[in-house]
Amino acid sequence: MPQRINRAIELLEQGQPVYYVGTSEVTYDAGREMAGTWADYINVSMEHGVFDLPGLAEFMRGLKDGGPTRSGHATPAVIVDLPPDGSSEAVIRANAWVFKQALDRGVHGILLCHAEQPGAVEALVQACRYPFHTAGGGSTQGRRGNGGQGSAAAIWGVPVQEYMEKADVWPLNPQGEIMLGLKIENKIALENARATTKVPGIAFAEWGPGDMHMFHGYASAVEPYSEELLAARAKVKAACDEARLFFLDGASKEDVAERIDEGVMIISGRSGKEGARVGRGYTKRSMPV
Repeated sequence: MPQRINRAIELLEQGQPVYYVGTSEVTYDAGREMAGTWADYINVSMEHGVFDLPGLAEFMRGLKDGGPTRSGHATPAVIVDLPPDGSSEAVIRANAWVFKQALDRGVHGILLCHAEQPGAVEALVQACRYPFHTAGGGSTQGRRGNGGQGSAAAIWGVPVQEYMEKADVWPLNPQGEIMLGLKIENKIALENARATTKVPGIAFAEWGPGDMHMFHGYASAVEPYSEELLAARAKVKAACDEARLFFLDGASKEDVAERIDEGVMIISGRSGKEGARVGRGYTKRSMPV
């Protein structure tokens, strides 16, 4: 029986890496089909995909109706990246409604794109927390309001009061079920990586190789990466290690064991089902998928 609503958190607490798959198709049928995904969580990309909140609601409903997962969770975890960039606190304050709306659809986390400024990250954390959650103190007090908890609770498959108790950011709140992450994917974000990753309420971060390459003058992320791009990756990884965040990066079936040994705990969809199979075997994972 699952110990958590959020399968990704449950696995990370066990010391197991998690594997995700991405999609930008948000329909009921797509959700129902992905309810049996091989991945531990689904990254719904709305940064460049269509920003479709009604579609997201239908996708989540499809996941719920297609479940439970083979691990016994109501749905795979869902983390959404959204259009607003973390370029300033003012930008996130003005767009806080976007994050609240996504959470009210029942998703399990938010990935902030272009997380440049600590103030922007603090504003994200506040937008995603209810005010009555007190872990972390004053600067993390939430601004998420009353009204959307019923729709989210239905997706999680719990009573409304239980949803409100558990809908908090992990690991700041050890009982929380929401994961917040950062894309440190441009030069300004890279300069501020040590500060942004230390904002309480964040669970993981990545170096965003696609955008990071563009900001270093390349049209696309072509491997093998240049020395300056490898240095950017190393800086983000070091910031994550210092702040005790989980580091997200790509892996293939050929190098997934090496990446795990390096400390990569969230592994992108390019590993594919076969890469996940190899990685899970390497770490002797027992949870069904």
